[in-house]
Amino acid sequence: MRLTPKEQLEHLKAGVAEIISEDELLRKLKRRRTLRVKLGIDPSSPDIHLGFSVVLRKLRQFQDLGHTAVLIIGDFTGMIGDPSGLNQMRPMLSKKQVKKNIGSYKKQLFKILNPKRADLLYNSEWLGKLSSYDLIDLESRYTVARVIERDDFAKRIKKGTPVYMHEILYPLFQAYDSIMVRADVELGGTDQKFNLLVGRDLMRDYQLEPQVVMTLPLLEGTDGVRKMSKSLGNVIGITDSPGDMFGKIMSIPDSLIYRYFELCTDVFPHRLIEVKEQLQDRRINPRDVKSDLAKTIVRMYHSAKKSAEAAKEFERIFSKKKSPKHVPVFKTKKNLIPIIDLLVTTKLLPSRSEAKRKLKEGAVTVSGKKVGLDYKVNPSKNQVVRVGKRRFLKITKG
Repeated sequence: MRLTPKEQLEHLKAGVAEIISEDELLRKLKRRRTLRVKLGIDPSSPDIHLGFSVVLRKLRQFQDLGHTAVLIIGDFTGMIGDPSGLNQMRPMLSKKQVKKNIGSYKKQLFKILNPKRADLLYNSEWLGKLSSYDLIDLESRYTVARVIERDDFAKRIKKGTPVYMHEILYPLFQAYDSIMVRADVELGGTDQKFNLLVGRDLMRDYQLEPQVVMTLPLLEGTDGVRKMSKSLGNVIGITDSPGDMFGKIMSIPDSLIYRYFELCTDVFPHRLIEVKEQLQDRRINPRDVKSDLAKTIVRMYHSAKKSAEAAKEFERIFSKKKSPKHVPVFKTKKNLIPIIDLLVTTKLLPSRSEAKRKLKEGAVTVSGKKVGLDYKVNPSKNQVVRVGKRRFLKITKG
């Protein structure tokens, strides 16, 4: 059954942090034409995680209602880096790194989005062709005072941390993207609000109907505190193996179970009500509700069969205290490997700082024994390294 404009609005509002403005969006929906719903993507890393899936799933809802997803791949702006929410300059990426990340992104995007209702564009097509005159004209349409009002820049200026010229230009470039694609709506995380509003202002200045701004909540990572980010080592990737994905979801705090159901799954509203009731019922173990969540998400990105297998393996390892049936093997010709080097090289952990933190917490064992910062692994002994509850790796000589 086709939804009325008001019903579409109610459907699209679910899980949203803010819409600027609802009245404008309703007016656009009432015109009964296909809306162009923009999402800018700066490929700062090669993998998409559940945190980013929140906004992608909202974009998919627009597609399912007959609208077009306009995906702007920031191959130009990605080399600048979005300063939103940062207390220092984001490292600039090389063209080579951006190109590599884009190749990985495209395949992952369409695990969630419908490629038949999507326009995939690269902002270097227009931003890379701006002349010095064009750039001056663009800059003349916004003031430095407005840009440095934003919270992240204001904090950096107060602390004496530099704010660079290319960072000031970033929101203008993002806004110019909206002008070039004639966006009706632009989506983004709550930390993107300033950039999205600049888009509205600039569209008015170019005598265009301003885009509606829709912001989505930032999803907390597996640590339950900080936003999901690869640099923080708290991500659940949508291309993670079924077992890893299941285990990571089971590691989130109970307080995030409902939030993950709401933001990361496609369950119906009545199921969300059930989840809330189950979490309030002291007779029901939250672990069982969390297991349902893990099964649901693994099924979305893999299959029902893989989901069931992951649940069974998780139960075997963690409830029955057994080792995994299949432990990955890392072969090396070295005689001794410092544990920190090993953890980072094999990608058991994302960084040396995270490796040190886990070692200090006692979360790393070698053949069942906790080890410290100075430990060296001996591949000749076929030792099994374990990080936390989920990650295992057998080290052998070869």
